[in-house]
Amino acid sequence: MVSETGNPSGGYWTRTKATAMKDITSVIEEINRLDEPSKRKLPLPDDELIEKYEKATGFIFPEDYKILLKNVSNAFVGYMSPLTLSNEMTTSYGDLLSTLNDARAIGLPNDWLPICEDNGDYYCLIPNGNVRFWSHDGLTDESWPNLATWAEEVWIQGH
Repeated sequence: MVSETGNPSGGYWTRTKATAMKDITSVIEEINRLDEPSKRKLPLPDDELIEKYEKATGFIFPEDYKILLKNVSNAFVGYMSPLTLSNEMTTSYGDLLSTLNDARAIGLPNDWLPICEDNGDYYCLIPNGNVRFWSHDGLTDESWPNLATWAEEVWIQGH
């Protein structure tokens, strides 16, 4: 089964649901090993909150990103954590909506979805399903073929 999800520019993220879940599942297991879930303070988002953020951002999130959000978006491994979703949809540091607005204000392409902020730079999902690094200084060549690879190489191994 193929899952196609849209983005604001009309492009599509296309991933096989089974492949996305298999890849992201092993990453989630490793993150949970490194950061004990019972010690985390922030609540995880549910499908309803994810849909609220999809509407607010104009994106339909890829399936593997939804899985990551619902399982480890409150985890902190090394010096990084993914952007968070909260019922208040706050403008606080680390909130997805706030970060998206801040990033767009300094030139982030409209069809790039930030998933993690790193000192004013952003790791973003792009329409073809890759993750790209966007620097406040402009585009870079750094990219990963999918969310699971980015999480493994940057978030887990980078800690």
